[in-house]
Amino acid sequence: MIITIGSKNKTKVQALEEIISDYELLKNAEVVAIDASSEVSEQPKTLEETVKGAINRAKNAWKDCNFSFGIESGLIEIPYSKTGFMDVTICSIFDGDNTHLGIASLFEYPKEVTKMILNEDCDISQACKKIGLTENEKLGEDGGVIGLLTKNRLVRKNQNKQAITTALIHLENPELY
Repeated sequence: MIITIGSKNKTKVQALEEIISDYELLKNAEVVAIDASSEVSEQPKTLEETVKGAINRAKNAWKDCNFSFGIESGLIEIPYSKTGFMDVTICSIFDGDNTHLGIASLFEYPKEVTKMILNEDCDISQACKKIGLTENEKLGEDGGVIGLLTKNRLVRKNQNKQAITTALIHLENPELY
């Protein structure tokens, strides 16, 4: 079995590689990372844009495979949160006909980071660097902002695993969907 993933970001690829052994349906699958376009902005700022990015990555990675995966993170409006926005990670699985979606836990960026992303067209790594949270210009390929804020209790790879796991509910229980 071949599974493609529409990204070469190591947190996404490693999350998928680690999770497949937990699923009889995917056991012993070969994971192939493909640099697939999300066809959305570098830093999505709505739920619709983030979901669309994940779906586009999965569909654009559909090449000689049994399943393709797309993972996208972005900001979404959340009423009553301190900044009005939270980070969401969405996983889309494409089986050649249908799309299956899953979502990870949400969390809130620091106020200054959210302002920069919304007003200065920065991505998350740039915004965190500008306010002095990190020097890492590739934060999203390491522990991510979630890793910084939780002191590595929850890192981006594990958040990606959450999104993959919730998307796999559909494949593992097809009779329910």
